[in-house]
Amino acid sequence: MYGLVRERLEAFGYQFKKDDEGLLKASVGRAQRNVSNECNLYDIPEELLDVVIDMAAGEFLAVKKVVCPQDIDCVDLNAAVKRIEVGDTNTIFAVGEGSLTDEQRFDRFVEYLLNYGRAQFNCFRRVKW
Repeated sequence: MYGLVRERLEAFGYQFKKDDEGLLKASVGRAQRNVSNECNLYDIPEELLDVVIDMAAGEFLAVKKVVCPQDIDCVDLNAAVKRIEVGDTNTIFAVGEGSLTDEQRFDRFVEYLLNYGRAQFNCFRRVKW
């Protein structure tokens, strides 16, 4: 699981340092416990692994922002497609338009990672007696 979360963070552009292992393990453990507690399960189903991976990545980035904000400067939030040209058709998306600061965009991204897939919990939730 740690390797999958690490790959996910690297896909976002995060560059790992030697002292990130402890925080990564804590983030993965917290995400796993969160899903287990919400669904009342001991083992996390394979269908929820993507949710756990994103939650752990979001947890990792949220803590990094508070503890060591200079480490998250490498995360590229400008990777969204803004313009597509096919033949004589030109489409421009309003991505990044408006008054959002880089910090607000980062916060929204982390919030998305932390909450993505929570609706899937309903499929696996067990009643606690």
